[in-house]
Amino acid sequence: MANDNAAEGQSGPFDPTTASRQEIMATFLANDLEDGEILQIGAAMPVGEVAVRLAHFSHGPNMELIFIGARMNAAHLDVLPTPEFGWDRRTVRWAESYSDTGHRFDRVKDWHRRVFFVGGVQVDPYGNTNLIGVGDDHRRLRFRGPGSVGTSTLATLVGRYHIVLNSHTARTFVPRCDFVSAYGWGQGGADARTKLGLPGGGPKYCVTPLGVMDFAPDTKRMRLRSRHPGVSVEEIQANTGFDLDVGREVPTTPLPTPAQLEIIRTRADRRGALRH
Repeated sequence: MANDNAAEGQSGPFDPTTASRQEIMATFLANDLEDGEILQIGAAMPVGEVAVRLAHFSHGPNMELIFIGARMNAAHLDVLPTPEFGWDRRTVRWAESYSDTGHRFDRVKDWHRRVFFVGGVQVDPYGNTNLIGVGDDHRRLRFRGPGSVGTSTLATLVGRYHIVLNSHTARTFVPRCDFVSAYGWGQGGADARTKLGLPGGGPKYCVTPLGVMDFAPDTKRMRLRSRHPGVSVEEIQANTGFDLDVGREVPTTPLPTPAQLEIIRTRADRRGALRH
């Protein structure tokens, strides 16, 4: 899906004005990631997957990528282990991925260097997210989500995390989550997490197909940081079930550069998942 405001007369596979909103989302997230960080992605998060690959290929050769518990060697996706090495740990350097269960909890003290990405069937004004389900009674949910899995632990301990959603509607952005699977900023306030002794840095951005939200430093209430090309502030607010903090002129989310779009389409997202 090309942007609504694609410039007439421009063409080519790496023209930034042809970037889909999902590619814009991935680029925004990639630009926040720093070399040397540990990037962890859960299941069914194509935007997050492309974002960390883009960051790794473009400016983070020392990043560590973990997809659903398996370390990814994204720099060697097209190289297979050679037979003389067999299938011992020496093949890791060529592997597309490998399982290393020891990384999960024995390095918790280092999780301040880790960045996580989380989704949600509900998100409230303070970045608390719900992956459990929708309804008043957990025994009779109107809609059952995938469950919290490890998001509760990761959202508590990692240095920062990003909320990444595949849609932006008032059904998802609600005044209060029916259940909380990942604690964000609680009921608000700069000390919302420290007063509970939570070591992690909490959610930094909430990125959707309509725009990017962050959290005001003093109140930790969600505010609109940018809107994607072709999207108005009014459209975003109409699809949000609570009032967003919009206290200033809202800029447009930057497009990927031609070089970034080339990496996305030739290396990070070769199957075009973000263009369908």
